[in-house]
Amino acid sequence: MKVCGFLGLTALTTAALIPQKPLVSAPDEQIASPQSSTPLPLVVWHGLGDNYKADGLRSIGALANAINPGTHTYYVRLDSDASSDRTATFLGNLTEQVEKVCHDLSTHPILSRSPAINAIGFSQGGQFLRAYVERCNNPPVNTLITFGSQHNGISEFQNCGENDWVCRAWDGYLKRNTWSSFVQSRLVPAQYFRDPEVIDAYLENSNFLADVNNERDYKNATYRDNLKKLGKFVMYMFSEDTTVVPKESAWFAEYNKTSEEVTCLKDREIYSEDWLGLKWLDEQGRLEFRVAEGGHMQLSEELLTDTFRRYLGANATRHDGR
Repeated sequence: MKVCGFLGLTALTTAALIPQKPLVSAPDEQIASPQSSTPLPLVVWHGLGDNYKADGLRSIGALANAINPGTHTYYVRLDSDASSDRTATFLGNLTEQVEKVCHDLSTHPILSRSPAINAIGFSQGGQFLRAYVERCNNPPVNTLITFGSQHNGISEFQNCGENDWVCRAWDGYLKRNTWSSFVQSRLVPAQYFRDPEVIDAYLENSNFLADVNNERDYKNATYRDNLKKLGKFVMYMFSEDTTVVPKESAWFAEYNKTSEEVTCLKDREIYSEDWLGLKWLDEQGRLEFRVAEGGHMQLSEELLTDTFRRYLGANATRHDGR
């Protein structure tokens, strides 16, 4: 099987994420300036089956604050109720969900006053944050980091967890009616399903991914222009990921299930014709492809610490949006 080769790959030993103390914001929140010693605020969007109040997610914010003191972390939520927020990771219209996040961030008393923010997306939260950048980007994202995200979609739906009754209740309908308007407007995983062997159905019916990947005849120049404003776009792929099929989707690569052929990003039209500005980012040294050893979302404290120090500190590279 072809392996996509890029500069800047790193392999880190995985381990269970060690819970940290809860994040406690400073009494007087400081607003970071482009040359400020204060780290930019951090926005985190969780993955499928998680919720914004989960202890593991909060421990990540605590670690970010420990590594870069003064980091204000905001956890994306689609409902203030944790259970409903978790349900929204499977049930909902992604167009409406991204619109809500755009509104929430642009009106947040701290984020809206910052010259920029940093953003981390876990699993499906990664492509959703990319959609935020493309569609609104207010406040603008300086560094976007995604872990095991499905930037080029999934060609297989993952199995439901044993006690995930929401998923189990809709699983059959999801798989049998993927391209129906009902499913495409209500079941989240279907909206980033992409099988190269049925590409016409995808281009015609996809409610989300075909649009944010600029794959249709009409190319939205705003999407490209907004992504080009990123100071860094860092994409981690998990080396032993069997949850995301194909795992190479984390790097915008395409996988043919029949031939088992992997088409790397640089060999695809989305790159050569620069539909999203990825080629431009790459040429500017702002696009990074990295590997984390292990299975899907096997995040280690070592990996996160390295990431926070490398990309999110007060001294990390910041761009003025041009």
